[in-house]
Amino acid sequence: QKQLVESGGGLVQPGGSLRLSCAASGFSLEHYAIAWFRQAPGKARERVAAISGGGTITNYADSVKGRFTISRDNSENTVALQMNSLQPENTAVYYCAAHFDGGQLLPRSEDYNYWGQGTQVTVSS
Repeated sequence: QKQLVESGGGLVQPGGSLRLSCAASGFSLEHYAIAWFRQAPGKARERVAAISGGGTITNYADSVKGRFTISRDNSENTVALQMNSLQPENTAVYYCAAHFDGGQLLPRSEDYNYWGQGTQVTVSS
C-alpha cells in the first residue's frame, strides 16, 4: 500500500523551530515531487514548499522564504521541512503530498496524488 506519514508536529513558542518529516512506504519517492501544504481553520489550503524528485529545484511560499527549508533524502525515502522563527500565524495542520515528477512542481492541491494524514503545528505562548 502506498502511504505517506508525517511526523514532528507539536506545540512550540513564538520564535521557536520544528522539523517535520514525511516518510513514504510502499513506493519510492525518487521520481516524485513532494510538497508541504498547510491548512488553518477558516483558511484555504496553501502550498508552503515543494521539491523536485532529484532535489535540485525548490519552491517556497513568499511568507516562509528565509525561514523554512525543504529537503529530501531519497536513500531513506523521506522529505523534511525545517521551520524556523515560527509565529502564531503559522499554526495549521501540515500535510505532505506527492505527484509524479514530470518536470514541473505543480501548484495546486488537486494535482497531488498521495497525501499523508497531517500533523498539527501549534505556535503559542
